[in-house]
Amino acid sequence: MSTDVKVIDGGFSTQLAVHVGDTIDGDPLWTSKFLCTNPDAVYSTHLDFLKAGANIIETCTYQASIPGFVDHLKLSQEDSADLIKKAVVLAKKAVSDYKKTINSDSDVSNKEPLVAGSVGPYAAYLHDCSEYTGGSYAKNENMDSIVEWHKPRLEILISSGVDLLAIETIPCAREAQALVEYLKQYPDTRYWLSFSCKDDGKSIADGSNFQETVLSCYKSALPGQLIACGVNCLAPTSVSPLLKSISKENTGFFIPMIAYPNSGEIYSSATYSWSMDKDFHGPEEFVKEWIELGVRYIGGCCRTGAQSIERISALVQNWKKGLQSKV
Repeated sequence: MSTDVKVIDGGFSTQLAVHVGDTIDGDPLWTSKFLCTNPDAVYSTHLDFLKAGANIIETCTYQASIPGFVDHLKLSQEDSADLIKKAVVLAKKAVSDYKKTINSDSDVSNKEPLVAGSVGPYAAYLHDCSEYTGGSYAKNENMDSIVEWHKPRLEILISSGVDLLAIETIPCAREAQALVEYLKQYPDTRYWLSFSCKDDGKSIADGSNFQETVLSCYKSALPGQLIACGVNCLAPTSVSPLLKSISKENTGFFIPMIAYPNSGEIYSSATYSWSMDKDFHGPEEFVKEWIELGVRYIGGCCRTGAQSIERISALVQNWKKGLQSKV
C-alpha cells in the first residue's frame, strides 16, 4: 500500500479569474471558452498551480466538447477538436517551462508534474446544474449515447499524450460504470474517478449508493487502470463520511482515494455567486484526516486558488516529513 500522496491543482475558474477580466461562472463553456479567447491566461493559470506545489495539473477541458464548441463558438468540428488538443499543449508547455525553472532547487516537491485530462460529466454540457442533482439523464438516457458523446474528447486527450485522465464530478452511477467499461479499450490509460455527491454521507448526486458504486467501478476496472476513487466539488465537511464508507475498515481492502472539495463557501445557482457561512471550514482543516483515511490524491475544486493549493501542499509535505521521522 503506497503512502505517497500527490497534490492536484485547485479550482481552475477561481485562479483563471486572476488573469482575465471576463465572466467565467455562468458561461455554457465555463473555463474552456478561454482556450479560444485567452489561451495565454489558461497557460498562466496552469503555471500558478505548478508554482504552488501541484504534482498534477488538469487540462482546461472539464466543460469542453465538440458539440459545445460548435454550438457556442460556432466552430467547425475539426476546429473544435483542435481546441481540445490545444488544452493539452498549453498544460504540457506550462509543465515544461516550470521544470526549466526548478533544475537547481532541491526543495521543490513537484519536480516531475503530470498532466491529467479533465473529463467532466455529460451533465456539464447540459449546463443546467444537473451534475449536482443527477439530472433526468441519469435514469432516462441510453448510456451508449452518453459514451458516444464522451468518446471524441477522451480519444483526443489520450492521443494527445496526457499522463492520465481525471473523470470528475460524475453525478450518475450508470455514467461512471459505462466509462469504466469503455476505457478498457485503452488498457495503458490510467484514470481517477471522482463523484459529485449529496450531503447525506452515503449517496452520489443521482441517489445511487456511493460505496456500492465505487466498489462496482473499482472491481470492474482493469488492474492498475483506475488509480483512485473519491469525491470532488462538495463542501469539505461532507467529504469524510463518504471516504470512510470506502475505507479498508469498511470494504476489507485498500482503495486509493482522491478528494478535492470546494473552498467551504456556499454556491447559489440562481446568482452564480458564493457566500461565506458562519460555520466555515476550509479543506486545509481536513488534510491529515483524509490522508489517514486513504487519500492519495488531494487538492481543491471551486473557489480554491493557487494560495489554497500552496497551503495544502505544505500540509502534505509536513505529513510526509512526520512519516519519515517515524521510520
